[in-house]
Amino acid sequence: MFHPVSAYIGLRYLKGRSGDKFSRFVSYMSTAGISIGVLSLVTVLSVMNGFEGQLKQKILGVLPQAVISQAEDKTLKSQSPPEFLSHIPHATDISPIVRSEAVIQSATKLSAGLMIGIEPREQDPIASRMMMGQISQLSAGSYRVFLGHTLARSLGVNVGSKVRLMVTNASQFTPLGRIPSQRNFTVAGIFNTGSDVDGMLMVTNIADAGRLLRYSSDTISGWRLFFDDPFVVADLSQQSEWLPSGWHWSDWREQRGELFQAVRMEKNMMGLMLGLIIAVAAFNIISALIMVVMEKQSEVAILKTQGMSNHQILAIFMVQGASSGVIGALVGGVLGTLLAANLNAIMSGLGLSLFSPGSQLPVVIEPLQIVVVILLAIGLSLLATLFPSYRAASVKPAEALRYE
Repeated sequence: MFHPVSAYIGLRYLKGRSGDKFSRFVSYMSTAGISIGVLSLVTVLSVMNGFEGQLKQKILGVLPQAVISQAEDKTLKSQSPPEFLSHIPHATDISPIVRSEAVIQSATKLSAGLMIGIEPREQDPIASRMMMGQISQLSAGSYRVFLGHTLARSLGVNVGSKVRLMVTNASQFTPLGRIPSQRNFTVAGIFNTGSDVDGMLMVTNIADAGRLLRYSSDTISGWRLFFDDPFVVADLSQQSEWLPSGWHWSDWREQRGELFQAVRMEKNMMGLMLGLIIAVAAFNIISALIMVVMEKQSEVAILKTQGMSNHQILAIFMVQGASSGVIGALVGGVLGTLLAANLNAIMSGLGLSLFSPGSQLPVVIEPLQIVVVILLAIGLSLLATLFPSYRAASVKPAEALRYE
C-alpha cells in the first residue's frame, strides 16, 4: 500500500487550503456525482431484481419449468418417474403431464392458449393460486378445467360455465374435411398468478387431457420438473450426458425465454447508463487533480528535494483523488441501500402510486451486487487518478523552482 507520509500529505491536500476554493469545489462535485451515480444504480438494480424475481415466481412458478419426454411428445406412463430423473440436480418436484396448444370457445368468444393436464395434488403449484374452486375437483372423467382469471373474463365465463376445448394435434380426416379433436368442459375453478399466464393457461385432469389428445391410457406427454431455481435449466440443458437415448429435453425458455431476455437486457442497459454517470463523475477527478498538480508544482519540487521518490509523489495524488471516489462510493452505496429498502414507504408518503391499491414496487436488495457496484466505482476513481498523479511525479524540481 501507500507510504504513510504519502497518505498523510494526500489527505491534507484533500482538505485543501482556503485559497483553493475552485479546485475544492470541483473535487466536491466529483464526490457528489459518484455518490448520486452509485445511489441511482443501487436503487434501480434493486427494483429490477424485484421485477425479475416477481416474474420468476409468478410465471415460472406455474408453467412447467422443464419437460422430459420421448419422441413426438408421447411417453410411456409409469407408476413412478424413471430412475434417471431422480439424479437431476436441483429438481424439487417430478410429476407426469399432458400438454398441448389448444383453442377454447365459450358461447360468445374464442381464444387460444396452452392446455396442461396434471394429477390433482394439494402440493401442485396451481393449488396455492386458486381464486375459486379446489384442486381436488379435477377428478378423472369429470371433464373439468381451471382457467386464468384474465382468460375467463375475456371469454365471459365463470365457475359452472361450459366451454369447448379443441386441439389440432389430434385432428382427424372426415368426409367434411379435417376436424380437430374437441370436447365440452365445465369451468370448475379460476386461478390468479398475477402475470400474463392468466390469459393463456388451461389446467385439467391428466386423464381428460389425454383422452382429448386421443392418447392411450398409458401415454403421457412427458415428466414435468420444477427446480429450486428455474434459471438452472440453461446449464442442465447443456449437460445431456445423463439423458438416455430417445429422451428429449424442453424447458420454459421455448415459451418465455424472450420475456426474461428482455428483462435482463433492460437491467443491463439501465446498469450501463447509470454506470456512465459514475464514469463521468469519476473522470471529473482528472480535472480536479490536474488543477491541484499545477497549483502545487513548487511544493512537489520541494518534497522531491527533501528526498521523496517519484513513487511517493505518485502515491500522494492517488490518495487524494481516490479518497473522493471511496467516500462517494461508500456514501452512495449506503444511501442507495436505505432508499431501496424504504422506497415503497417514501412513495406512499409522497402520495405516488404506480400500481393498483395494495400493490407495492418489488424490491430485492442483493448485498453482493451492491459491493460490486461500490468496488467498480472505486476502481474507476483510482483509474482516473493515474494520469494526473503521473504528471505530478514527472515534475522536475529545477524547472518548478526556477522563478520561486
